[in-house]
Amino acid sequence: MNECYYDKRMDFFYNRTKTDTADEWTGAQLIGVLCFGTFFCLFIFISNSLVIAAVVKNKRFHFPFYYLLANLAAADFFAGIAYVFLMFNTGPVSKTLTVNRWFLRQGLLDTSLTASLVNLLVIAVERHMSIMRMKIHSNLTKKRVTFLIISIWAIAIFMGAVPTLGWNCLCDINVCSSLAPIYSRSYLVFWSVLNLVVFFIMVVVYIRIYMYVQRKTNVLSSHTSGSISRRRTPVKLMKTVMTVLGAFVVCWTPGLVVLLLDGLNCTDCGIQNVKRWFLLLALLNSVMNPIIYSYKDDEMWATMKRMICCSSEDKSQERRSSRIPSTVLCRSTDTSGHYIEDGIIQGTICGKGDLGDKGNS
Repeated sequence: MNECYYDKRMDFFYNRTKTDTADEWTGAQLIGVLCFGTFFCLFIFISNSLVIAAVVKNKRFHFPFYYLLANLAAADFFAGIAYVFLMFNTGPVSKTLTVNRWFLRQGLLDTSLTASLVNLLVIAVERHMSIMRMKIHSNLTKKRVTFLIISIWAIAIFMGAVPTLGWNCLCDINVCSSLAPIYSRSYLVFWSVLNLVVFFIMVVVYIRIYMYVQRKTNVLSSHTSGSISRRRTPVKLMKTVMTVLGAFVVCWTPGLVVLLLDGLNCTDCGIQNVKRWFLLLALLNSVMNPIIYSYKDDEMWATMKRMICCSSEDKSQERRSSRIPSTVLCRSTDTSGHYIEDGIIQGTICGKGDLGDKGNS
């Protein structure tokens, strides 16, 4: 029977796996990591709080997509909390941690990152359902959206707790990983491959959206006049899709590949030299999400600016409501589920009215 090491401190595992901590870091590296980490966390807390508040305050955002967007902001806010906990329990402190405290540190990170990733996948599926049916909003009810949000957090919490529940190397230190000294290499392979698969599914979903919108736009263009506003709608969506894909590739893929290499016991890959920077890169996604999913939406940005300036809703409400957000093909206060295609063909763009009538007035 293998001996278990539940009572050991983390220095035992770090020394055994020869994992470097901040003892080997230079002062400049430590200061740089702490400065960037503090800035990222402050931005994560402020920006994601504004997104959540905007969705709650503005009744125009009381639709499934925006509820999921608010949940994504909550997941990213939680990521900021996890990173603050990490900053106070890393470096030289890492070797003094108990096993349970180290599990808590990593569990918070795994939970927050998993919640963000799964939430992005759900958003992608929701957008796919709506756009493929050429509808402004999906038919998800509030109960279903609530169930999805609860499921997202249940999955995230479970994934964060899996190593603590037993999938670790405390009783078999020969299979311990290098980056996570008390995680089994098999768990790292499982976790990294699972997230890469989810990432691949997201890419496929967004590519389908892009191809469908492009094909539908070409068909509609041959039946309608060349309105700049009409042509701009799919272009904005295309830019958003490419931004999402690019941000995810840059922020997530390197870290997941490094974890996979560690799980495969690649001792000559130099993963110790890049691990801390790839962690910051992954957390950068929580900084970028509010920008990608909120700043590009004119109505969201206007709501956030009003809250920042503590101002009431101004008289340009009608002008702002006529803008076309890039996160969806178009948005309207009409909740009857009218088809977007019909609105475009008839010359109506999201509440602007009939283009022909406007030109004749």
